[in-house]
Amino acid sequence: MRTSGAPGWLFGTLRGTPIYIGRTWPIIGLIIVVTFGPQIEHSYPDLGAQAYFVALLYALLLLLSVLAHEAAHALVGQWRGYRVRQIVADLWGGHTAYDTDDTSPLSSALVAVVGPLANGVLALLGWGLLGVVDGDIPRLLLFAFVISNTFVAAFNLLPGMPLDGGFLVDALVWRITGSRSAGLVVAGWCGRAVAVLVVLWAVGWPLLRGGQPDTFYVLWSVLIAGFLWMGASNAIARGRSSRLFARVRVRDVLRPVALVPGDAALAQLPPGVDLAVVDPRGAAWGFIPAAQVAQVPVTTPATITAQSLAQVQPAGWVARVDSPDADVTELVRAAQEAAPGIHQLLVVAGDQPIGLVSIEQLGNALGAAERRGSAQPEKH
Repeated sequence: MRTSGAPGWLFGTLRGTPIYIGRTWPIIGLIIVVTFGPQIEHSYPDLGAQAYFVALLYALLLLLSVLAHEAAHALVGQWRGYRVRQIVADLWGGHTAYDTDDTSPLSSALVAVVGPLANGVLALLGWGLLGVVDGDIPRLLLFAFVISNTFVAAFNLLPGMPLDGGFLVDALVWRITGSRSAGLVVAGWCGRAVAVLVVLWAVGWPLLRGGQPDTFYVLWSVLIAGFLWMGASNAIARGRSSRLFARVRVRDVLRPVALVPGDAALAQLPPGVDLAVVDPRGAAWGFIPAAQVAQVPVTTPATITAQSLAQVQPAGWVARVDSPDADVTELVRAAQEAAPGIHQLLVVAGDQPIGLVSIEQLGNALGAAERRGSAQPEKH
């Protein structure tokens, strides 16, 4: 079933987490059928066109392997307290999306390593079944299943972002240095190195054996290397951004705010401070700038209330942080996800609103921190 706004077709759920077959997955399925089908037909000419159906079965087995890999990430992520948003199988294999960053080096390492381990377990199970399965075609599919899961497990353990091995490097550096940003940068550069080595392997290995590189495999290696390079570059950018965000604290950009009920009369509104208007349950839904209250004429009828003055705010204008002393990472995330009409964020620590942040002011503070960092090298 296809759902509106979803990344593909809904396959099922795992402990409440939706599992999707991505829109791009049929591309890899078609490539497998087109490349694997002729090989099967050549080895088993009696199959005829049925060889392509066998290739399709192999593509489906590979899809299940990818989903098992991502399901392992999701289950351990849930166990470690992550909010797992969705699992998607797509052109590049698959990915599991989380709403929050990793909470500790140990959690990050555990979530990363279980994906390749799941494929390793599937490979071992398939290898064990080879001795009891009869028939050339079932054995061929099972052997291909073993090889593919072994490859997926080994390849994902390579030490570079965005592979699972890269998250292990990230967790190790994070644990040693105490800096997540350092872990991301190191793992990102390792990922770039892996991307280069993938291309060199595809080109150099055949030459070392006295042959010529296969154009098909070289093209695929370049595509895979490009994917790895982009993921590694994103990790480096995240690491550098995290380093920048750590230079600014929430309290540095906060403005005072007072909470008022919607039925509060004009005369009851605190002067000289921005106001957040709340409903009877205490949920903030509106914003009144201090200057707006000051501009209301004294002769205004007494029936004017906070509700009539408030600027209704879209959902998503409330940003939650651990404390005023936390860095602005959560504020930046909230600002990036904010609807176009949101210019102010109501900042909440626990259940207590602690102030307002202008998105423009947040950007200015980060810009100033970046300039200070450029002028004075960061100390480690």
